[in-house]
Amino acid sequence: MGEILDMQRNEAGIATALVVLRQRFGPRLETGQAMREQHGHTTTWLRNQPPDAVIFAQSTEEVQDIVRICSDHGVPIIPFGTGTSLEGHVNAPAGGITIDFSQMNKILAVHAEDMDVVIQPGVTRKALNTHLRDTGLFFPIDPGADASLGGMAATNASGTCAVRYGTMKDNVLALKAVMPSGEVVQTAARARKSSAGYDLTRLIIGSEGTLGLITELTLKLQGIPEATSAATCSFPSVEAACQAVIASFQYGLPLARIELLDTQYVKAINAYSHLTLPEETLLLLEFHGTQIGVTEQAEIFGEIARDVGGSGFTFTTKEEERTRLWQARHDAYWAGLQLRPGAKGISTDVCVPISRLADCVTGAQAKLEEMGLMGPIVGHVGDGNFHVILLIDVDAPGEVAMAKGFVGWLNDLAISMGGTCTGEHGIGQGKAPYLVRELGPAAIEMMSAIKRGVDPKNIFNPGKIWLS
Repeated sequence: MGEILDMQRNEAGIATALVVLRQRFGPRLETGQAMREQHGHTTTWLRNQPPDAVIFAQSTEEVQDIVRICSDHGVPIIPFGTGTSLEGHVNAPAGGITIDFSQMNKILAVHAEDMDVVIQPGVTRKALNTHLRDTGLFFPIDPGADASLGGMAATNASGTCAVRYGTMKDNVLALKAVMPSGEVVQTAARARKSSAGYDLTRLIIGSEGTLGLITELTLKLQGIPEATSAATCSFPSVEAACQAVIASFQYGLPLARIELLDTQYVKAINAYSHLTLPEETLLLLEFHGTQIGVTEQAEIFGEIARDVGGSGFTFTTKEEERTRLWQARHDAYWAGLQLRPGAKGISTDVCVPISRLADCVTGAQAKLEEMGLMGPIVGHVGDGNFHVILLIDVDAPGEVAMAKGFVGWLNDLAISMGGTCTGEHGIGQGKAPYLVRELGPAAIEMMSAIKRGVDPKNIFNPGKIWLS
């Protein structure tokens, strides 16, 4: 895992652009050190690389103005949602201007009959679902953090519900984006499908702000299920838990959520969230459907689990009990930190075919033990994606070096199993060295060609995805 580098700065261009932008945006252009460092903040091991200024945009037209001014002077632009990304996406290695989209937070139109909604990028997922509650609809993508939906699209976020509802790329019907030229592109209509030209929507989703700045999103919605049940089941090993998941899919169970927690993590969330779960490998599940349907689904899973050694299976349809369980899952990062007080949690993720998940997780556990590292594991077992939270003293160079070595080893292991170095965190800066190993030089050249064609001045989030 390589160190991130500072890129060459365009000092004269930045200075000139700041003067012009100050005249245009006044107090909404911030240059204070604390504000700049907050917008270069990364919740990982990566060094903070703050921008030269932060502008709080309020409209597509203002974003266009910022882009045109920065383009004229060759100044980098970094988009910022809520800052919850994990691989250095919001760092500014060449300096420049961060556009904060938090004030572009309007819900523009709800089309209940069509089950879609049009929003600005600064709307967060919790705010959207609160707004939608009375319509009987909801937006299902849940990465845990209350992230902005523009940022979630830019990184192709997913989370605990992906096994049932997919990722952001499956739930964005269309978007509006400002391109490096300052022009606005509308990528698609509100129709549920189209064969009209290149799929520009999915080209921009997951491009991490390197191709376009999203200023409007049309999202697909789902009906709030009549009933929901949550379940827990313990297993003697990771292998047994994965066998239960595979058998459930082969049976055709429509699982809405299915999360794996290793023994360390169960101990952590018991202590942090005051639960009394058996301290063994655990599956935490959720079923959506009718009152009768969710009970049947839970009972069938219980039978499958028992066949592979599962025990302690329980399920509930009570909202307060379900909420408590899933809040504990979403608090897993903070719970993990309690396992080693004073340590920082470095989160990394990989994704492999489900048939290789047990091999990958147990391999990771063995490697952690061999290296003397503490790293509880939690995963979206339904799609083969899991996270290791490395608990390290960031002021101890030896520990940091070991943690970086482990992450590199894990990335290579996942790729060797037909998987990916990142299931949902994205490439950013932290995983750039592994992209070519995963996809090969021809794919990287194709991506680079698209980037050069769309952004010839390389002003949109430079230093991300590629090493240069």
